[in-house]
Amino acid sequence: MGSSGLAAPGRRADQQLTRRSRMRRPSDRLIGIVALVVAWCPLAVGPAVAGSIKGAVLHAGPPPEKKTVTINIDQYVCGKSRESEDLVLGPNRGVRWAVVSLQTPPPGVRGEAPPGPVQVDQQQCVYVPRVVIVPVGGTVEFLNSDRLLHNLHSVSTENATFNRTQPKGRTVPVAFKKPEIVRIDCDLHTWMRAWVVVAEHPFFAVTGANGEFALDNVPPGKYTLKIWHETLGTVTRDVTVDDKPVTSVVVEIGKKP
Repeated sequence: MGSSGLAAPGRRADQQLTRRSRMRRPSDRLIGIVALVVAWCPLAVGPAVAGSIKGAVLHAGPPPEKKTVTINIDQYVCGKSRESEDLVLGPNRGVRWAVVSLQTPPPGVRGEAPPGPVQVDQQQCVYVPRVVIVPVGGTVEFLNSDRLLHNLHSVSTENATFNRTQPKGRTVPVAFKKPEIVRIDCDLHTWMRAWVVVAEHPFFAVTGANGEFALDNVPPGKYTLKIWHETLGTVTRDVTVDDKPVTSVVVEIGKKP
């Protein structure tokens, strides 16, 4: 018999099944994409799981006499004298410019991706701020707001050293690739000093004017706090973070009388 233009029952069933399969394909693909995204995305840690370590770093003994630096160069910008900043204490013995960190980070924590550059300015022959934290691979932009010539001279063991002149208004960007604490001096104005803390994980902080600090988003566990200061040295303190929102700690540094 010749063809009547009608499909046989078996063929019609196959065609309907094929059409249904085609109709399902977009959603099937969407489900597959969602499953792939979920498989590649790490699980987020809920905010209730992590807490903060907050506290203060205090000078262990009575406050020492303040030191004054006599200035004999570029007094029209730098002044004739200024108080030394190598040890700055608050009214309650709080130590400013100390670096507080977790000696060993929580398991699985990686270094932060480098953010935008951190800036250090030179204002009236002083580095502002004196201590900065930058993640490994991050950049510090050194500015010069003074109307005179400075130079940037680094002292380090892990990162490449540099010694660059810096006229007024010029910005000098420097990338730091390995973890350590780098000293920055100005050979023209010998009292000038800054510190770049190249951090290998996010749990670093610099103490404020009263010695206060905070380390946030710390998972529960036992840790060792490491406290470093340019003249007082380094001390450690064990601390346990539990399910409380805040774990408080006070650390003394320096020689006791």
